[in-house]
Amino acid sequence: MKKFRCTMCNFIYEGGKAPDKCPRCGAPKEKFEQIPEDKAKLIERSKLSNGLHMHLATLLEEVTQVATKGINDNLDPACVAIFTKAKEQAHLLRQFIKAEIQVHISKGKWG
Repeated sequence: MKKFRCTMCNFIYEGGKAPDKCPRCGAPKEKFEQIPEDKAKLIERSKLSNGLHMHLATLLEEVTQVATKGINDNLDPACVAIFTKAKEQAHLLRQFIKAEIQVHISKGKWG
């Protein structure tokens, strides 16, 4: 399946031909350019990794919520230390994921 990019808003459309107008910004068909096959394959190939990054970020948000409850419970210093470390590491990993996704977007590995 061919991929087309709107040159006005960067929306990526998949189909046999470019749409009559951009579903995102309404730009006319003439504003679409076909994405070269090698770049289209890179977008397809990266979908798994990007999805895994997003899934992991969601799980890390859950870790943050659980850790916050553990910190607030404040049973004893050792428990608070574990929950605090989990919360800190979840935050750090989410920042790594955001940075990596930015790299993917800048290299055209997102679509």
